[in-house]
Amino acid sequence: MLDVSDSLDRLAWTTEHHYRHIAAQHDFMRAWAVQFELAYTDFRTIQLALQLAQDQHDLLVRFTGVYDTVYQYEYEFAANGLAAFNAKYGDQLEPYRLAAEHLSQIIGEIRAIK
Repeated sequence: MLDVSDSLDRLAWTTEHHYRHIAAQHDFMRAWAVQFELAYTDFRTIQLALQLAQDQHDLLVRFTGVYDTVYQYEYEFAANGLAAFNAKYGDQLEPYRLAAEHLSQIIGEIRAIK
């Protein structure tokens, strides 16, 4: 598989950082949006590497699915701010946390591929 270790590191850090930022009810800031956009690029890089790897279709499907779940939460915050996030997902912080943790676990599986 292609070496995407930097993308894995950045996506893991960004996912955890963004969840903590929102859970702490911090306001939107420009750096958060930049990180969000860069994380999407890292996601696509990892996704491409999994597509090119042999016998990784199941991992690709799971990675894409859980990233899409995390993305919906982060996108609402990035596009519309904290108030809009709270209106739409304020009662879903636990599912968001679980999705972020699940993404971290799958990133660990991808790291383990040699």
